[in-house]
Amino acid sequence: MATFSQSYAQKTNATIQVDATIVEQNVTPYLYGACIEDVNHEIYGGLYDQKIFGESFEEPVPNPQFEDFTAYEGNWSVRDNNVFATSHPGAKLVYDKTSFGDGCIETDVKFNGNGENAGLLLRVSQPGNGADNFYGYEVSLAADGKKIVIGKHKKNYEHIKDVPVLCNSSEWNNLKAIMKNRKIDIYLNDKKVFAFNDDDAELKNGYPALRVWNSNPVFRNLKISMDNISQELSFKTLPSKQISYQWDAYEKGNIKSNYALNTADAYNGNNSQIIELLSGQGVAGIANSSLNRWGIVVRKGQKLQGRLYLKSGDYKGDVTVALQSEDGKTEYSKQKIGKITNQWKKYPFTFTSNASDKKARFVIYIDQPGKISVDQVTLMTTGKDQFKGLPFRNDIGQAMVDQKLTFLRYGGTMINAGEYRFKKMIGDPDQRPPYRGHWYRYSTNGFGIEDFLKFCEAAGFTAAFAVNIEETPEDMADMVEYLNGAVTTKWGKIRAQNGHPAPYNVKYIGIGNEEVLFNGDRADEYDHYIERFNLLYDAIKSKDASIKLVNTAWWRPESPNVERVFKALDGKADYWDYHPWADAVTSGKSVEAELKQMKDLFLKWNPNTTMKCAIFEENGNTHNMERTLGHVTLQNAVRRMGDFVLTSCAANALQPYLQNDNGWDQGQVFFTPSQVWGMPPYYAQQMASANHMPLLVSTRVTDQSGKLDVTATRSEDGKQIVLHVANIGDQPIATNLDIKGLNNIKKVKSITLSAGLKDRNTPEEPEKIIPQEKNMKNTSNQVYEIAPYSYTIFVYSSK
Repeated sequence: MATFSQSYAQKTNATIQVDATIVEQNVTPYLYGACIEDVNHEIYGGLYDQKIFGESFEEPVPNPQFEDFTAYEGNWSVRDNNVFATSHPGAKLVYDKTSFGDGCIETDVKFNGNGENAGLLLRVSQPGNGADNFYGYEVSLAADGKKIVIGKHKKNYEHIKDVPVLCNSSEWNNLKAIMKNRKIDIYLNDKKVFAFNDDDAELKNGYPALRVWNSNPVFRNLKISMDNISQELSFKTLPSKQISYQWDAYEKGNIKSNYALNTADAYNGNNSQIIELLSGQGVAGIANSSLNRWGIVVRKGQKLQGRLYLKSGDYKGDVTVALQSEDGKTEYSKQKIGKITNQWKKYPFTFTSNASDKKARFVIYIDQPGKISVDQVTLMTTGKDQFKGLPFRNDIGQAMVDQKLTFLRYGGTMINAGEYRFKKMIGDPDQRPPYRGHWYRYSTNGFGIEDFLKFCEAAGFTAAFAVNIEETPEDMADMVEYLNGAVTTKWGKIRAQNGHPAPYNVKYIGIGNEEVLFNGDRADEYDHYIERFNLLYDAIKSKDASIKLVNTAWWRPESPNVERVFKALDGKADYWDYHPWADAVTSGKSVEAELKQMKDLFLKWNPNTTMKCAIFEENGNTHNMERTLGHVTLQNAVRRMGDFVLTSCAANALQPYLQNDNGWDQGQVFFTPSQVWGMPPYYAQQMASANHMPLLVSTRVTDQSGKLDVTATRSEDGKQIVLHVANIGDQPIATNLDIKGLNNIKKVKSITLSAGLKDRNTPEEPEKIIPQEKNMKNTSNQVYEIAPYSYTIFVYSSK
């Protein structure tokens, strides 16, 4: 547990003077927000109660098994000793037979079509799934042939250099790295283009690897040289069962079987899975162990419900669905499904588990010769395990409610995917088309914007969501009518038919997400955003003029393009979406300076403007006490900005434990299939929201250390004062608390969250760092020792 101390010594290091009679700002009730999107499996595998991962069989069959190589994600194939990779954000093919430090690695590479980059990884160690989940150096050629990207990875990404080059990327280009001690020389087509030195003891040795980043490269002639010996590596593969790669084969007995993805006749999406028992005695089937095979949790006596779609032209027996142990030796519940027809049909099923298991799996199998096709499989819990009767995990949903969030934003880079469209997210979830997602290529629409709104409605959160800027105006008008229109309207009636007669009363919609970020400060892209915003603005406002719209063009205050966006959208966009980072204990100071600059520029460009700011993503890479203090100081900054800022949504709301696919590691609520717990930023948010006061009052701080960040708030009736104090230093600070403007004090208490900067909660110690509350002397003037690296709330009450 975190500790606190209190002292009444006369010697102090700081003084905090509060005058509650002087009101300076209003404090937004939406300060306590979070951002949720399906990045790192917050939704699928997390909040959404679907236990099957890969339910629509959109994922291709697994990579062939390579001799001497290990594939970490992606889709790799070999033809004529050329390696083809399909676009993926960070897949790796590691040659794990030979590890070395000094020597040479080279390959020929070319690209099929547009994309980002691909190339070599050097000195790779500790590889795993995830874009940055390894140690090593990266040397990649851009898909347009105009630069080589040099980077360093230590379970993160550190950019070293973008080296300008010029080559025809659709033809073969030789990429080479020569390593000697701390120096690495980079060559393109035998011409040295860059050299750098790095004396990192953790990156002195490792394996060579191929890397793909959002492009479609082809590799050949992968060679390594060391100790004057050169070797060209051969890509040999072994056959594998043709099963969609989130599923595994399940077989018993002496049988012959066949599996294939049917790309010509799916119930939903592009693929269905064929299971065929050719001959023999036994069973042939497929198994699913949920997100990345981390297992399905079942309790003895627990009821689960599911459905799947089947068809067959020749199979006369029963299809069995079952809950099994991880090794398939024990079945906890099963149901037989008979009379499979030659047309797709939905077959519901229920399970009651006869045992408890944290690593169970779901299987589908046949036990007689014949062939079946399977598609669109769903497995969920029932009753108290679901959040308020909705298809969401109750433990995760309740944790978010207990965090006392007041605002939830659904959006992020996920919405920038070309096929992300509102109309694909409504109606029967079994018929919502899968699409090529950004974070996960084989995304499905079981959870979409309407499902998010249902969750917020049940949880009591004010909701905001983002839409893709390439949505048509007609579809956006229909969307608003669907969400907010009366049941007498065309789309309001469809909403009612889909099970929600009452309007959702949506108030906030973001037009896009981080627009004009990825290709730099481009005038043509800002102009395109202005055009798209205006088209969608007119469509949305034609259906509901009360909706507040959020401009998401990337904020570059020094750019004339940003001023042009402001002047084009002023009077239309109610808010400008700003995405700061909050990993550092000093984040609040830098964010406050940027918010003041934003406000000053708005007023400079139009003194009568009503445009304000919404922080829809407060980003970072951590979830420890350091991130907590970054979050707390940022919240203090927002309090001081008054009603200029609508909300600050900490990202990410959720994170599955050890399931990260990229460098972000910033969840507030962490979870496994069986456990949910809060990280330190979760508790800071909970503390602040539980003690929200609507008015910011005058505060003066005298602090020799410069480590205190303070705001003071009070109630409308003036009978309560809440002081928010962050100590970002490593020493305790004896502080004189001098409170004016509150008479007849009846109760004073402190609530403290304190730990080392890198400390966090774990599954083994989920409450290692939680708030500690203590009653104090009921006086307006006293000395309190503020703990190092802490967030402390002081609550004064005359009630």
